Amino acid sequence: MTGASPRPNIVFILIDDLGWADLGCYGSSFYETPHLDRLAARGARFTNAYAAAPVCSPTRASIMSGKYPVQVGVTQYIGGHTVGRLRDVPYFHELPLDEYSLARALRDGGGYQTWHVGKWHLGERRTWPDRHGFDVNVAGCGFGHPPTYVSPYGIPALEDGPSGEYLTDRLTDEAIARIDDAGDQPFFLNLWHYAVHTPIEAPDHLVRKYQQKAKALGLDQVDAIKTGEPMPTWHQRHQHVQRRVVQSDPNYAAMIENLDANIGRLLDALDRAGKADNTLLIFTSDNGGLATSEGSPTCNAPLAEGKGWMYDGGLRVPLIITWPGMVEANTVLPDPVTSPDFYPTILEAANVSADPRSGDLDGHTVLPLLTTGKSQSRPIFWHYPHYANQGATPGAAVREGNWKLIRFFEDNHVELYNLADDISETRDLASANPMTAARLDATLQHWLRTVEARIPELNPVTAYDDLPG
Repeated sequence: MTGASPRPNIVFILIDDLGWADLGCYGSSFYETPHLDRLAARGARFTNAYAAAPVCSPTRASIMSGKYPVQVGVTQYIGGHTVGRLRDVPYFHELPLDEYSLARALRDGGGYQTWHVGKWHLGERRTWPDRHGFDVNVAGCGFGHPPTYVSPYGIPALEDGPSGEYLTDRLTDEAIARIDDAGDQPFFLNLWHYAVHTPIEAPDHLVRKYQQKAKALGLDQVDAIKTGEPMPTWHQRHQHVQRRVVQSDPNYAAMIENLDANIGRLLDALDRAGKADNTLLIFTSDNGGLATSEGSPTCNAPLAEGKGWMYDGGLRVPLIITWPGMVEANTVLPDPVTSPDFYPTILEAANVSADPRSGDLDGHTVLPLLTTGKSQSRPIFWHYPHYANQGATPGAAVREGNWKLIRFFEDNHVELYNLADDISETRDLASANPMTAARLDATLQHWLRTVEARIPELNPVTAYDDLPG
């Protein structure tokens, strides 16, 4: 696919904290997502798509750069700093300006209009989207989440709307306005919604709908959250992991339905503008659903754990890609892919050559997989050398085929899972399959050395248990 003409429009929709099991087409029976389910039926739905990290900023950096977060230096959500048995490691608190972003590549090499709408969380003012190749920036700033979803928002780069206006509605309005005025020049719309990140706030009428649904299903009588082990981080040492075991939160369900309706409005706008047939659309999430802390609004079952964790509940995400005439409808793809893959995939689809300024990309184009079903085999890596706020400890991981190995840095033990047989990562096979574990661990260790990954060291002091807080 090297001679497509005209160049397709690119719509990249990134949702914040949307879990792998949060859509009807991925198995949810409580949340209602008819528009996204129909979108999946129009194109390809990936069942083994991964974010490059279990938290937001590193994954966002990987999408913009085509590289693993460790290669960019953004390995933690920007602003995060946590310690426990291990010390924290330093990381960049911005997407470096010398990274040749996806927006720059499309604008310079393909003549694209470039628009960013929504969350950025890749640095403060000097590294906002307008400094990384976007002609338009709406609401993109250093915030990791909105102060509120109801206007007045208090978000830099976004004027407050009428009192009571809902943020997801407003951002969709902003995106639609750009589509309506696009003209004939191809565009790259980077629509990165703040939803469904905390605070969990949704329109009242939808909350009432799901309160009634939960009651009708008897979910309001289910003990949905289980208290687990103490948090490993010092600042949370008096708290415990809170695991949600069933999807039943009416507020979160209402946020999901509102988000789905807004995706439907965007699709309608593409149809009205006559752009839908020449638009490559990608819909995904920046990490797994929030399932073990901060209210634990969703459950990622059958996947283990959630946001912040190196298990698949923290890493595996929904991914839907449509491109009429190029990607067949009702395609289900089980091949593992990861978020650095978007950069080279989009450039190939746009018939834009990689620029030397982008450096060596870690991502692999998945366009042959999308258009011809041609599979690819390669390991996928993760390095998250930080404590998460959700109860997880620092670690690194590799997936190769159906095998996944995780190394946990606190005590350097490894766990090995066969995801084809054990999607919930409940049976550690490291002892039963020592040769496979050793081989994958050697692959992971070689990669960590190659990328000069920082490994957290033992904390020389212990928490002061006698102090409150």
